[in-house]
Amino acid sequence: MDTISRENNSMLPVGGIIVGVVALLLGGYAAISLSKVNKTLAAHEERIAKIDAIEVQVGTAAAAADKAGKDTAALTKQTQAAFDQVGGELANQRAAITKMEDAAKKPVVAVGAGKKGPGAPAVAGPDEYVVKAGDVSGTKIAKAHGVSLSDLMAVNPGVNWTKLKVGDKLKLPKK
Repeated sequence: MDTISRENNSMLPVGGIIVGVVALLLGGYAAISLSKVNKTLAAHEERIAKIDAIEVQVGTAAAAADKAGKDTAALTKQTQAAFDQVGGELANQRAAITKMEDAAKKPVVAVGAGKKGPGAPAVAGPDEYVVKAGDVSGTKIAKAHGVSLSDLMAVNPGVNWTKLKVGDKLKLPKK
């Protein structure tokens, strides 16, 4: 039996060698493929690192843009508030100017004796004169009516000639 078993199994060691060589070739091919995969993976890791760095930069830029947007909104609100305040002040100034213009257009209310009511202008009667703007002295008034200053002062004893006011009534002496 020994002879028969040896003769029938003589191909077994040769088959084992063939299988071993094939396995060795497949292992070498796998090692070479693994080396290529490792190189590709290393290249991809560099690219991933660059992408991660870009992602950080994009995040930082997005945060800065967010902050700029908020700052712009705050400045817009502040600017609007300032314009509202200035607009209110301009309206107040316009109203004040309008009041002054209206006051300048109204006739001057004469102050002095002989008023017929509050705000009524003074009216000169016969032999009377109402002081007007520009009448700074009795001399000018006397000269304009052809009388002497002393006669004008004599018929108006209570008048303060240094402080004539628009609307004061003066008596005119007879010529």
